[in-house]
Amino acid sequence: MDIRTISRSSKCNLPSEKVFSIQIGSEIFRLSGASIASDAPSYFSRFFEDQLLQNQDAANVRTLYIDRDPTTFREIARHLQGYYVRPQDGAQFVKLFADAQFYTLPRLMSQLFESECFIQIGDRHFQIPRDIFSGPARLQCSLAWTARVSCDLRPSSPPSVPNRSADVFDELLHMLRGYPLHIRNEDHRAALLRDCRYFHLRGLEQKLIPHQITTNPFTQRLEIVIRLEDVRPSGIQFAFDTASGSPAPGGMVTYTRPCVDENAADLVVEIGDETSLIHRGSMRADFLDLSKQRITSLLQTVPIKVRVDRETDLTVDGEQDPQHLMISRAQAEAGVGGVPPAKRPRVDNTDDGPWVVRTGQWRLQVQRGSTGAYEAVLVAVKLDIYTSSRVRNQSRKFL
Repeated sequence: MDIRTISRSSKCNLPSEKVFSIQIGSEIFRLSGASIASDAPSYFSRFFEDQLLQNQDAANVRTLYIDRDPTTFREIARHLQGYYVRPQDGAQFVKLFADAQFYTLPRLMSQLFESECFIQIGDRHFQIPRDIFSGPARLQCSLAWTARVSCDLRPSSPPSVPNRSADVFDELLHMLRGYPLHIRNEDHRAALLRDCRYFHLRGLEQKLIPHQITTNPFTQRLEIVIRLEDVRPSGIQFAFDTASGSPAPGGMVTYTRPCVDENAADLVVEIGDETSLIHRGSMRADFLDLSKQRITSLLQTVPIKVRVDRETDLTVDGEQDPQHLMISRAQAEAGVGGVPPAKRPRVDNTDDGPWVVRTGQWRLQVQRGSTGAYEAVLVAVKLDIYTSSRVRNQSRKFL
């Protein structure tokens, strides 16, 4: 064959009908110029083009010898012949990608880079479509996970996370595909959340944390009830009430779950574990342990004023809405100064002690204080309180 019959291309100048010999390890493969040109420029196309230019005779092109794995090259040869090559597991993916780089096959490298992610979690292998991380929320909030996978595209061994549960990861994938998942109990939820945080699936984490989003029919506003430990400061906003004129007298604290919510909702925060105290004389709240740190991080201030009014669902020492603890409506609506001495509740001579809030739900508001500065107010929505240590001890159980 005359060298002048070689087809001219910007990528490959090999004659399409000529067969070239390539020895990989102990096996010889024969590929046409058209097959080699299908993914070029490559190590093969450059080698045989140099041979043709040096010899000026297509019949005297020598065999290319390469010390690589012939089993892997069989799949590469099929790719060059026009067949779609799909790795079956992580080990095969690693070998194919490594050899695609070694042979500088641009199309195969691109195909593998955009194909499924292969990873071993626990004792199981997973093949994860990349589009499972598509969409604004998933894309923005799975960057650490996708970066982890992308960094593992060229490892000496397949990506593996042996210290995580394969069953839990399978359930997370089930949810990422858009299917609902039945949460069996709180231990099950905790396991899902733990691995969400490990794999940085932040959008999925926000969907799994306990919460409730409803529209308040009395205010016609969206509300979200969420635990204090699950509130992220980045989602906090202040919606000032400008209807009554300027400057605004106050407003609501709203919350948007990162990576999930598009619209902000009035925040109702739940604080449990007996970590909040209400001082009735000054109507201020104190917080203990981690709750104090979280409230400080959230609102940048402690102590905080509280307001308990007629709309509050109040349980005191196990009694629902006790009449002897009714608070002056005018005092409650003012939200300052506390309850007048004549109207303070008398329960077991504990007038001077604080209320211990076993679990409370609070609506967060912002209002102007007596100095003109804005201050945070916790408006009680639902409270379960103790008024004495004796009542708290009654709720204890023997081990």
